[in-house]
Amino acid sequence: MIVAIVYLVLIVVSILLTVQSAHVLYLMLYTWDRADAERKARAPDEFLPPQISFSVLLPARHEEDVIQSTIERVVRANYPAELLEVFVICSQDDDGTIKKAEEKIDDLKRKGLRNVRVVVFDDKPINKPHGLNTALPHTANQVVTIFDAEDDIHPEIFSLVNTVMVQEKVKVVQAGVQLMNYESNWYSTLNVLEYFFWFKSRLHYHAHYGSIPLGGNTVFFARELLLRLGGWDDRNLTEDADMGLRISAMGERVRVVYDDRYVTKEETPPTLGHFIRQRTRWSQGFMQTLKKGTWKKMPTRKQRWLAFYVLAFPRGQALLGIYLPISLGMILILKVPVLIALCSYLPVLLLAAHFLVQAVGLYEFTSAHGLEASPKALVRMAIAWFPFQMVLAYAALRAMRREMLGRHDWEKTQHVGAHRATTEEAESRVG
Repeated sequence: MIVAIVYLVLIVVSILLTVQSAHVLYLMLYTWDRADAERKARAPDEFLPPQISFSVLLPARHEEDVIQSTIERVVRANYPAELLEVFVICSQDDDGTIKKAEEKIDDLKRKGLRNVRVVVFDDKPINKPHGLNTALPHTANQVVTIFDAEDDIHPEIFSLVNTVMVQEKVKVVQAGVQLMNYESNWYSTLNVLEYFFWFKSRLHYHAHYGSIPLGGNTVFFARELLLRLGGWDDRNLTEDADMGLRISAMGERVRVVYDDRYVTKEETPPTLGHFIRQRTRWSQGFMQTLKKGTWKKMPTRKQRWLAFYVLAFPRGQALLGIYLPISLGMILILKVPVLIALCSYLPVLLLAAHFLVQAVGLYEFTSAHGLEASPKALVRMAIAWFPFQMVLAYAALRAMRREMLGRHDWEKTQHVGAHRATTEEAESRVG
């Protein structure tokens, strides 16, 4: 009887994981599989003259090493300075970042640029969404956008969004974000490719069906829409995903643009500890948003199911982390009928398919950005594949534990500017 139950559990879990993995694979290839989806994802071929004014929010905490370069890139964008205002947002106790930002602002003023200021808040919670809510009342322009403190934005990003919003009459635009430093450490290649497939393909599927968890930056909102929504949920650890689903529930269309030429460039977390804490925060934020129940307010069953599927995904990762070692152990020590053994191998085959797709993605990513995918990078990616899945599963389990304990403090991810070295390398090759 016990053996029969074990066999049944093995079959059911194997089938569920196989179906889930196949669906994720489908989402990863969505824009490649449909010419119309790929065409809609691209940026306009020509940009309209500037019409829209932008308020740029730069939330920063202990970002002394990168904040000045980011401010410089934003104010030097190829867009009229009178149509841009920039707010660097800091907690009162972050003296280092405030000092660096004010130094840069003084330097810009000497050069005739007076459209940057620092907004300081002295209350809690000390996190990104609370900072955004603090700065929102200070904004005056038509569209509010968010960049992270380490972001390298493209000089034409405002022209791109101006064109899309004017031509298509949309109030929300999610533009592409891409991690760049794919050779920094053992997990960075896989982390880079996650972003590549998420922004280049998967988000377009979510936008098409009107159930989209937005990214945390390079997202543009009509200011009046943000005011109608009451700003961000400052208790949510993934305020971006929560905001996207709230917008979807309103029936508001989100336009996703991913063009390799215009992505915002970022870096992978510099250490494994920082990576785990970042993924824990994301997983726990999805759990918070699932519990919050905004997804239940969406008008169609398809939208509700898609939102539920995304928000429940971290629990699936936790299950995968528990299942994979048990499955491997059962292969070695448990003799099962051939049919059951074959069934248990199905998730492994799908994982192999995922790896092959990502291997091809590595070459496409590097080609698009003037980099080279060395055989060494591919071998390291293969070696890191299984440990990377286990790290993601561990972060999901850690998130479940924090959620059960009621811990919702914001775990900071360090930024060191590693993506800028990769970008400089690509530019030197082109030059």
